[in-house]
Parts: sequence; structure tokens; C-alpha cells
Amino acid sequence: MAYDEVLAQRVLERLEPDGVVAKKMFGSITCMLNGNTVVSVYEDGLWLRVGPDGMDDALAEPGVRPAVHRGKQADGWVMVAGDVLDDDILDHWLAIAMDATAELPPK
Repeated sequence: MAYDEVLAQRVLERLEPDGVVAKKMFGSITCMLNGNTVVSVYEDGLWLRVGPDGMDDALAEPGVRPAVHRGKQADGWVMVAGDVLDDDILDHWLAIAMDATAELPPK
């Protein structure tokens, strides 16, 4: 699957200064912090780490749905539609993902 290259650039501009490394994986651009995935730009939106405790709040937001991998809901992960990601909302989601990922031990 292709990914939105403009959205990927917007994400990278925000996260690379914080030490995030981007890799092309599984038809997406995946951004990692200390070996842990923060976010993937996938198709026209984001596959985003919110952590298990952040699921309810995340799913209450516009344009957000559970992330599904191989037919199963991925606990602690959501998909955010690209059409809701203006600059402020993108910053909001990336901050949540960075916070959730920063709590994990390095890989």
C-alpha cells in the first residue's frame, strides 16, 4: 500500500529533531524511538501508539478508529484519518504517541 508522502514529511519534520528514526516498513513510513514504534504513516492516515490506558480517550476523538492488525484490534493503537490532521491536531497526536512510547524500555 502506498502512503501519503506529504503527511509523512510533516510527521518527520516534527519528530526527527526528537531523535526519532524513520524506516520504510510494510508499505508505510514507520517512526521509531529507541527501537519502539511511535507512529506509522499508512495509506492516508496514521497508525499511532496511544498506550492501553489511552484507548478510550483516543477513540472519542473525530477521525479515530481502532487499529486492526491481521483481523484483531491492536490494543494501545489507533488509526487517525489524514483528513482531520491539520497542524494543531497532528501535533496533538504526535505528542500523545511520543509520550506513550517514551514510557517503554529501549529495544
